[in-house]
Amino acid sequence: MKRKILLALFAGILLAAETYGTPLRPAEFPSLTSSLKTIDTLEFCGEQVPLEVQEIKERLEKELLLSLWDRPQVILWLKRSHRYLPHIEKMLKDSGLPDDLKYVAIAESALRPHAGSKKGAIGFWQFLPDTGRKNGLVINEHIDERRNVFASTRAAITYFKELHKAFRTWTLAVAAYNMGEQGLMAEILEQETNNYYSLYLPIETQRFIFRILSVKLILSNPEAYGFKFAAEDYYPPLTFDRIQFDCFQETPIRIVAKAANTHFKVIKDLNPEIRGHYLAAGNHNMIVPEGASEGFEDRFRRLEESFLESQKGRIYIIKSGDNLSSIADKFDIPIASLIIWNSIDLSHPIYPGDRLIIYPKNKKFNNTSP
Repeated sequence: MKRKILLALFAGILLAAETYGTPLRPAEFPSLTSSLKTIDTLEFCGEQVPLEVQEIKERLEKELLLSLWDRPQVILWLKRSHRYLPHIEKMLKDSGLPDDLKYVAIAESALRPHAGSKKGAIGFWQFLPDTGRKNGLVINEHIDERRNVFASTRAAITYFKELHKAFRTWTLAVAAYNMGEQGLMAEILEQETNNYYSLYLPIETQRFIFRILSVKLILSNPEAYGFKFAAEDYYPPLTFDRIQFDCFQETPIRIVAKAANTHFKVIKDLNPEIRGHYLAAGNHNMIVPEGASEGFEDRFRRLEESFLESQKGRIYIIKSGDNLSSIADKFDIPIASLIIWNSIDLSHPIYPGDRLIIYPKNKKFNNTSP
């Protein structure tokens, strides 16, 4: 009975596919075993990988098989590659660093700005807060540049140069990037070898270089592994204008979005390092959609003046017995709006005499334009 039901369901799927003009065909890609037979020689940053050693070959095959098994992830690597890699490649080239280092970012984050780890690493290059700050990144309650592809790549370049100077090979430098330079140096001294492939290291670091190599193999020749993409299949390149401006006081990001003739979400997506809904007072260097920089300064100043004017008369002074819930009910607005408008830290209580900015609820929204 179950077999008949399954057959009927399968027949229905086939019929539906044919009905919509997309007949089901077997996927055409090389077998996993055949994919392993194409690798004769391999380098990382100009350093030879000793594939003649059986144990090294096995470690590479393991990571390549695991990568190829997760085909949806590889497809996303490829689709995102045209958006971010041209910028990373140029920065590496301008800094005199090997092009192969770009694959570290894919292995670390799959080119996702908000990628995070249990240890607290964030962003394209998975910097921990202390390491990020040490290499020039701004990481605070307003900005986290680990999420910015340009700032974080500059930091990665600085760190790679420091690690290469300390360890003399790029393979060891990248291993140290993964496990920390002090830990790697201790293992080199204890084991009396500075050959990455001969070192017994934490399992994650033993796999790290091979995971990067698997990314390199696939992205260097995707068709050989069954990934056939036309130009339009890739996500479009990251194009933008860069703007610089001053905020005289804390300013809503929506003001910047309106000045750039776009939406809040577009500004946040282009500048993922910005945290929350407001820009802190001070100078800001941001990117906006291509073409939006023309006239931006004038539009921003007009909108900023209008915003500052709108704040007058919108002040509510907290009274005894008030709490956020009662204030929200009084003005028929969500508590979350109070929190956003006033940058409220829920770990700190409010007190009588404190001032809150409250906007009216009778706004009308346009669903098609900024």
